[in-house]
Formats: sequence, C-alpha cells, structure tokens
Amino acid sequence: MKQPLEKLGESFFSRFKITQRYKKNQLIFGPGAEPSGIFYVKSGFVRLYLISESGKELTFNIIKPGAYFPINWALNGTANIYFYETLTEVTVLKAPRDEVLEYIESHPDVLYDLTKRILSGLDGTVKLMEALLTGNANQQVASVLLVLVRRFGKNGSDGEIIIDLP
Repeated sequence: MKQPLEKLGESFFSRFKITQRYKKNQLIFGPGAEPSGIFYVKSGFVRLYLISESGKELTFNIIKPGAYFPINWALNGTANIYFYETLTEVTVLKAPRDEVLEYIESHPDVLYDLTKRILSGLDGTVKLMEALLTGNANQQVASVLLVLVRRFGKNGSDGEIIIDLP
C-alpha cells in the first residue's frame, strides 16, 4: 500500500505532464519570483539558500528526491525570499498550486504525513540552532553532522554511516 506522501508524489504530479530538467548549478527561481507551481523532486538535489547583506551564501535546506517545494508559499502564500538552485542534475514534476492544495485538503492522510514531515524538519532546525547558539565548536560540528546523518545517512558495508550528499 502506498504511503500518503507517495500518493501526492509522482503519481499525482505525473497527471499534469509537466516535467522539467535542470542542469547542475542552475537557478530554478529566486527571491521575489512568483513560483510557477509546486515542484516535486523526482531526482537530484536542490539547494535553498539566501545571500546575506555581506554577500555570504547561507544554505538553509537541501531538498532531496521525493520532496516538494515551495511548501511555505503553497500553504501560506508567503512571498519567496530564497534562491532554489540545483546541486546536481535535477528532474522535477510540476503541478498547479490550487490543484495541489485541493488534493491535500481532500486527503487528510496526505496532509497528516506532510505535517509530520514539516515538523520533523522544524525539530532538526531548532536543535541545530540551539547547538549553534549555545554550544562550543565541537557541539556545533557534531550537531551539523547529526542533521546530515538524519537526512542523508545510509548504512555502509562495515557498519559505518555514509552521508550521501552531493
């Protein structure tokens, strides 16, 4: 049986027959741009970041296959302030925002799983912020590694954990 987010995934998005491919390091859209729909990442990785006033790039999230973006804009209509740029070659499926929202609203199991996914991400962000604000350098590095292991960790052949990230 398909998991709820899988129902919203490729099977839902493929109905719209809008597949887009992006090359590595290609900007999908940036701050101030109105997204053209909701994107489902079929393959590849997308970096969500902003550029500080001093010109430093600050990565806030790496969006992996099976995820959707921009969720905040989709659910709240929040104006986009981020850059969405590919880290690898990326294939996305795209659907109109209104149809995605209608589907989510009519499928409580999908909404429930999406909420769990959002809260899990928020929990990781809060824990990382806590370590960065209150911890020493060792705790800060350890916190970053733990977040990466949770999101991208895979078991290696000798019992080690490999962070599979481009």
